[in-house]
Amino acid sequence: MTTIAIVDDEREMTDLIALGLKRRGFAVRAFQSAADALAALEARDIDVVVTDLNMKGMSGLELCQAVAADRPEVPVIMLTAFGSFETAVAAIRAGAYDFVTKPVEIESLAIAVRRAAEHRALRGEVKRLREAVARTRGRGELIGASPAMQAIFRLLDQISTSDATVLLTGEGGTGKEMVARELHGHSKRAAEPFVTLHCGAVTETLLDAELARPGTLFLDDIDELPLALQPRLLEKATARVVAATSRDLEELIEARTFREDVYYRLAVIHVPLPPLRARGGDVILLAQHFVRSHAAVLGKQVIGVSAAAAERMLTYDWPGNVRELANGIERAVAATRFEEIQVEDLPDRVREKSRKHAPLSGTELTELMTLEEVERRHTLRVLEACKGNRTDAAKLLGLDRKTLYRKLLRWGVSDAS
Repeated sequence: MTTIAIVDDEREMTDLIALGLKRRGFAVRAFQSAADALAALEARDIDVVVTDLNMKGMSGLELCQAVAADRPEVPVIMLTAFGSFETAVAAIRAGAYDFVTKPVEIESLAIAVRRAAEHRALRGEVKRLREAVARTRGRGELIGASPAMQAIFRLLDQISTSDATVLLTGEGGTGKEMVARELHGHSKRAAEPFVTLHCGAVTETLLDAELARPGTLFLDDIDELPLALQPRLLEKATARVVAATSRDLEELIEARTFREDVYYRLAVIHVPLPPLRARGGDVILLAQHFVRSHAAVLGKQVIGVSAAAAERMLTYDWPGNVRELANGIERAVAATRFEEIQVEDLPDRVREKSRKHAPLSGTELTELMTLEEVERRHTLRVLEACKGNRTDAAKLLGLDRKTLYRKLLRWGVSDAS
């Protein structure tokens, strides 16, 4: 439960606010002085501080500055007189997360408090992810700490030394060619050529020639291989074949544009790559990696991503997956004037489509999501990416199937089974 510290030297005010917030599910501690609130912050965990501006002794601004200096992870909401723009600006400059005008409307304050608590939780997650970068398990350029990617790494460990054909599937931009290169690099063919053919432009002569060479042949967009050339893949090849597609080959088989026997020849080992939206905090791990690589190329002293920018990135769906993220970070590194990527450095689509989750100031109210709702939406996106397979979705989410089942029932997903 979120714990709120209410600070006001008028007991009637603290009692009124405390009652309203308790009715909305918050744990509340009331203080009649800033000094007492600071002592409580040192002794126990307070999630959010709500303080009046004008108080006897230490003022709300001074309290805000002290919290920002000693406990910067704790957001402070300042209560200011109606229409006092100057004091609101002073509060933000002192380190306040938000301000609410008086007389206080409890519902507006509750929304601001809930948003501040979610902001703190996201900042904690960003910090955890930053610390995870150094100990992230990966393979070469493949990076990921999510259960989805850890499963991919285990599978690659098992199949790298095999000569069996591999079919890589997944949305565009999920890194299929990178996985193919990693397979080749860890195989007994690593010293031999790795050749990429884009199937939409391949000729019969070229295909036959590359199939006869040693090494690994990566057939990108295998769904575009002309029907007349597909039987060539049924013949014995010298090269190890790794094929990739972002389309459903079984649908193409039904449409008679892809041969079923060729599909089974290619899918001896099937590796489905998860979309970036199903990989949780991997977004930040990958972003840190791209920042380092692009900063080195551009000769800029950019070391990472700010917490505010990371929050926007975590709430964006990344329809272009890892490719879109890499391009966005390259642009941001080139544009930024700071050591960390800021929100204004991110592409417009990332800022705009994540805006509903951004911190608000004053009494501006927009759509908010509780952490429960964030979890629900993420879980349903993963379930969709797994085409409704709850066993696969549970593995990607790092849950056991019973836990996932209970969550779906709680969220009213009627077809949970």
